[in-house]
This record gives sequence, structure tokens and C-alpha cells, in this order.
Amino acid sequence: MKVRYAFQELENLPEGFEVPAGRVKPWGTAHAILSCKDMIDGPFAVINADDYYGREAFKQIYDYLSVHEDNEKYQYAMVGYQLKNTLTENGSVARGVCDIDSNGKLVSVTEHTTIVKRGDNAAYTEDDGKSYTDLAGDTIVSMNLWGFSKGFLSEIAYGFRDFLQEGLQHNPLKCEYYLPSVVSRLLDSNKAEVKVLLTTEKWYGVTYREDKPMVMTALKKLEENNFYPKQLCGKLEAAANFCFEGVYKEEIPWGMDILMILTVLHLKMNKE
Repeated sequence: MKVRYAFQELENLPEGFEVPAGRVKPWGTAHAILSCKDMIDGPFAVINADDYYGREAFKQIYDYLSVHEDNEKYQYAMVGYQLKNTLTENGSVARGVCDIDSNGKLVSVTEHTTIVKRGDNAAYTEDDGKSYTDLAGDTIVSMNLWGFSKGFLSEIAYGFRDFLQEGLQHNPLKCEYYLPSVVSRLLDSNKAEVKVLLTTEKWYGVTYREDKPMVMTALKKLEENNFYPKQLCGKLEAAANFCFEGVYKEEIPWGMDILMILTVLHLKMNKE
């Protein structure tokens, strides 16, 4: 697989805008995708670089983008995970809870920043733990595995100016241009549809240091069950150690937060 790198640079701004004095924080996940615009000429998928999504999830997003093209609306996709398959025993997590219509299309994503595991289910709080609202374990959440057509890049660029005009006025050093906010704008304006591709895959990530042994064990089981070639599994475990020991922040000179690093998978579709 050919790999190319695009660097998210603070100075990559539309004409007429400048980086505020003292700004070191990247401009957000939508801007990270915009940094890849010269490398993309077709459908593409986006993931968090430090998460494990499962083999079937990648097949689902590829299969969808292979046969769906934009019509009067943009035709996007998102893989939706069952909440219970994304939780940790070691503390609270933030998840985007999906509202899905009867046709399997995304209506909205509501972010809950403090969700805790309760057996096979969960609950969230919005008042620092004074009260909790139950969430079923099979609640569908977004884990940031998206599929887009090339036109999404134009929409990111279009909205970036408006974001900067407002963000630089109110929070110049920390405002961020998030990918889900672009999707929400297109849904609200009826310019796009997002098909939610449901999966029962287990998602793995390291929210807390204590999560590392569980993730390493899960990767080892994939090798033992011949789910992936042994050579690849060894690389997966090495990558896990690389991430979990904090090497990213030492090795990447531009100081990008690991949680803001995205991988953009450019899909070369076979049209035959």
C-alpha cells in the first residue's frame, strides 16, 4: 500500500487571514483533512490514526463508496458502533450518540463527554456526576470512521472562512474546526445524506494508560485466531507500543496532539 504524508500547518489559511500571535494549537480535524486536498481525486475515508476499528468496518466503508456517487445531494457514510463495544472499565469516555432515521440515514450526532460503563449498558452525566441518564448498550455511536466523496473538500474549504471569522474573534488561540461540524452543517442545509453502516465490530483505543494491557491482549488474540497474518500482527503490536509509550510527541517535530492526527484513506475504486 502506498503511503503519502500531508502535514497540517498553522500557516495553511485562506487569503486575508493570519495566524494569531501565540497560537500553537492545530486548527482541528476538518482543517487536517483540508491539508490533504492536493492528494485526493476521488472518494476517501477518514479515521483516527491511533484507534483500531476492525477489518469488517473498513470493508463496509469501501463497499459503500465503491458503488455510491453524489446525486442532487452528497452521499456520505459513517460506520456506527454499538456503544457497549467502545467502552472502557477504567473511566469515563466521550462519545457521539447518533440519531438515525427509518432509512438508516444520520439525522444528528449528540456529543456526550462523560459516559461511564454500567455492565452491558452505560450512562452519562452533564452535571459532574450529580445525576446520570441511562444509555442502552446497543446505542449507536460515531467513532469517527467516515466516508466522503471528493466534494467534501470543497465544503470544508467553503466553511473554513466563516469558522475563522467567528473563531478568531472569540477564541483565537484555541478555536478548532471540527469534521463533525461540517457534516452537521451539510445535514442541516439538506445538502448531504449520511448512510450509517452498522457494525458489531469491537473498537479498541487507549483512553487511559490502564487500557493498554487490554488492547495488547486483544491484538494478540487476533494473531492467535489467524484473523490477521502474524507478520502484520507483530507490526500492530509494535505500533501500539509506539503510541502508548508517548513516542509520538517526541518524534513528531510539529507538536501535533496525537488525538488530532487523522489518517485519510484515499480509495482507488475499480470501475470495471
